[in-house]
Amino acid sequence: MAAENYVPVCDRADLEDEGRTVVQHDGRAIALFYHEGEVHAVDNRCPHMGFPLARGTVESGVLTCHWHHARFELEDGDTFDPWADDVQTFPVELGEETVRLDPDPEPSVPPATRWRNRLADGLQEDITLVQAKAVIGLDEYGDGFRTPLETAVEFGTKYRASGWGAGLTTLSYMADLYPDVGGRDKRRALFAGVRAVSDDVAGEAPRFQQYAFGNRDLSADRLATWFRDNCEVRDADGAERTLLTAVETLPASDVVGMLVAAATDHLYMNGSHTLDFINSALAALEHLGWNEHAAPVLASTVPLLTDATHSEELSSWRQPVDVAALCFDAHDRLEDLVAAGSGREWTEPDDFVETLLSDEPEAIVEALCDAIAAGATRRELTDAVARAATRRVAHFSTNNEFTDWDTVHHTFAYATAAHELAGRTDAMEVYRACFDGAMSVYLDRFLNSPRAPVPTAEAGRDPQDVRADLLDCFDEQGHVNRAARLVVQHFACDGDDGDLTAVLGRGLLREDAGFHTLQNVSGAIRRFHALEEPEERRLALVAGVRYLAAHTPTRREHEQTFSIATRLHRGERLHEAE
Repeated sequence: MAAENYVPVCDRADLEDEGRTVVQHDGRAIALFYHEGEVHAVDNRCPHMGFPLARGTVESGVLTCHWHHARFELEDGDTFDPWADDVQTFPVELGEETVRLDPDPEPSVPPATRWRNRLADGLQEDITLVQAKAVIGLDEYGDGFRTPLETAVEFGTKYRASGWGAGLTTLSYMADLYPDVGGRDKRRALFAGVRAVSDDVAGEAPRFQQYAFGNRDLSADRLATWFRDNCEVRDADGAERTLLTAVETLPASDVVGMLVAAATDHLYMNGSHTLDFINSALAALEHLGWNEHAAPVLASTVPLLTDATHSEELSSWRQPVDVAALCFDAHDRLEDLVAAGSGREWTEPDDFVETLLSDEPEAIVEALCDAIAAGATRRELTDAVARAATRRVAHFSTNNEFTDWDTVHHTFAYATAAHELAGRTDAMEVYRACFDGAMSVYLDRFLNSPRAPVPTAEAGRDPQDVRADLLDCFDEQGHVNRAARLVVQHFACDGDDGDLTAVLGRGLLREDAGFHTLQNVSGAIRRFHALEEPEERRLALVAGVRYLAAHTPTRREHEQTFSIATRLHRGERLHEAE
């Protein structure tokens, strides 16, 4: 290092007498230690939580912070404790009378690389503070979206033997939420996703991926048949090898069609999770790129198919009405129905959604069949079912047990995923999800008895005040209907839609939200964007805000962690003056 970069900081004799001192340079506190005949300089802020290291202990070349007992190799700053991070060191030059140091040394590793490595450490060790610091650090250096997403996806697909789960689904949907929230909330969204992956992987065995077949001349039909046959007999290895071969040889839309077909060979698999999780995996691939990531991501979804529960095996789908048989009969008719609707354009009847909400399952199935024969597209029909499922949440009666929120939520998540999958493939099997989703809507009918009304509200208020009141709703339990009324009022006052979804995101991300809450609110915002009719868009957010208000407030422990990480990143003091 050139001599001109060094600045005098203290008297050598005084440092040798005292053993340590703290100097300031451009507002930064640097601790100097005289130990075993040498001088060492480190950032005085412990990288764990900012405690002054000059108050620590030095013994045998190890600096120990007295607060959480983080230990550092004094010469180079490497930590013994992964939760603490390495401490910044500064090159020192000793003169006969003066100690000089370089206050701005070149980093040995580029900052973005360092934070990516720390994120990997935080995931491996399941340390939320490290994860928060890394997400914030990456964002500071302009890499705050793709790198956290990619790093967590690679980690989650490699180290969770049971494959794609709630953690990776949360991560994917937080990535979808990312554009809808403000600056710090973007960081919160990725932190929530990364944290969920870490929690889901903790304690799991690693996953060992299979290999594609050597034969590259297999047809799409043959691969699809093999894949579904292997899923049917719950042969995960055979299904995975077939799927990996398809990924390497077929267009992406054909592979998506294979997955949708397998996910609808049985009814409402894993209580909605199979279809929804596969949809989230595909959404993640849209962010990261198919060619590089499709193989590990989609291979990790195979257990969702081979280990799934099938709703036709549940008494609720067989008694007192055999709705499973109604679904399978409709599935068998699909080919003829699609052929009948070829070239036709469907006009949705005014009462179509109300029919889907009725208590007559045979009429519901026939309405869907008639729609397909009349030319209803996959997108049109899945959208109608999703609108019906949205109403089950928006009209959920709080007279029900609290856990019943999740019943209507699962139907909503399934229907939302089906609609999004309809935009990713033109496979005929997408129509199956319409029947399965509609029957789940039917089974949820008692949870709208009595049907909670959508509140009314008048214009005349400042939308900013309405949004502030909405955030306040989440600070006390039970403000389900008040939160819904404020959303309606925001629309009545012509408030900005982006501001409203941003506030809804803020309310979600500051909580220790569980998987279903993250899933529901992000889904409600995605539905909002997918819709055009103002009343339907409003209803989507009413549903999401009611669900969120029912599940808040939480202890907000993770918000405290995020706040600490943010303050440390800014250089703020968490303790008394150094």
